[in-house]
Amino acid sequence: MAVDQVDELSGGAREERMRRWRLVLGGDEADGTGCVLAGQDAAMDGALSALYGGGDRKEGRGRDRSAGLGASAPSVARWLGDIRTYFPSSVVQVMQRDAIDRLGLSALLLEPEMLEAVDADVHLVGTLLSLNKAMPETTKETARAVVRKVVEDLEKRLATRTRATLTGALDRSARINRPRHHDIDWNRTIAANLKNYLPEYRTVVPERLIGYGRASQSVKKEVVLCIDQSGSMAASVVYASVFGAVLASMRSINTRLVVFDTAVVDLTDQLDDPVDVLFGTQLGGGTDINRALAYCQSQITRPAETVVVLISDLYEGGIRNEMLKRVAAMKASGVQFVTLLALSDEGAPAYDREHAAALAALGAPAFACTPDLFPEVMAAAIEKRPLPIPDAGNPANARP
Repeated sequence: MAVDQVDELSGGAREERMRRWRLVLGGDEADGTGCVLAGQDAAMDGALSALYGGGDRKEGRGRDRSAGLGASAPSVARWLGDIRTYFPSSVVQVMQRDAIDRLGLSALLLEPEMLEAVDADVHLVGTLLSLNKAMPETTKETARAVVRKVVEDLEKRLATRTRATLTGALDRSARINRPRHHDIDWNRTIAANLKNYLPEYRTVVPERLIGYGRASQSVKKEVVLCIDQSGSMAASVVYASVFGAVLASMRSINTRLVVFDTAVVDLTDQLDDPVDVLFGTQLGGGTDINRALAYCQSQITRPAETVVVLISDLYEGGIRNEMLKRVAAMKASGVQFVTLLALSDEGAPAYDREHAAALAALGAPAFACTPDLFPEVMAAAIEKRPLPIPDAGNPANARP
């Protein structure tokens, strides 16, 4: 609804609508609202103006609205307290992210007082990891506490469903041909015996029974998570580290976690603590996917029982043709290869479309995956069935 349409409203409804427009438009003389804010509304407007106000914006009465946050730790601390008072947590996290991006406040996160004041989320963790090398010792303990809180919250949200989904997939993937009655997979048994259909009895005679196996304590599957740690992949690195720790806790899955830029680092021995994994990464730098895949390929001993998950935006700084040959070789050996452009809630980032199309042609379609979908993707890969690719209309997510 445009501002001039507000005239059609009456009484309190019109005042409320004008108040909202005033907060949205920011109080320029030409905003047309004629609305003056007071009390909490004025404080909310001040918090918004400090972040989003332009340098030359003025109140109708001539007061400068855009004081900004500057580089003063006390003023930022006050502002962080204000936005937590006036806005819900989801909005607070967006505003914090915008403040870091728009106003260059990353340096202030190196101060323990600032870290204690912010509302932590995945994006803040990514920022802290990118600042890890520049972080003074006085801040590192606080930073680890902030990261640990986010990681523990993510584990609580994701771990139970992931373990349940993958345990079921492992059971189904370990099929046996002489099952006990309660272990019979009737759908697959019927499909395998359709040739034995007896029309006169309207039934199928099952000459061969197919059953579910039961996941034992022995290793059933090998999973290799190969994670691009370039700056744009920060949220994906956080989620992948949490999932890596969850998978590593399952005895039936042998999990390896590899991160890379132009160098390759194997962080498998730190998987018992995803916080250690995260602080072992180094966000930013170049990308050599081919080198990373060469290392992963060298670690595969049971290709038919192995799932390799490449998480990358596919901007390759190494040898493109070698990278594609390596993926083709792994698939030919029986490896289930999954390419994720992102593992985050934001969807697909900018990515190399040519490389995505080339991987799709090899039978390894590249697509963005949310954390909630990841257990289903892994279950499908373990069972060697089609992946649940979202948004089939998107060229990046299309099946080959």
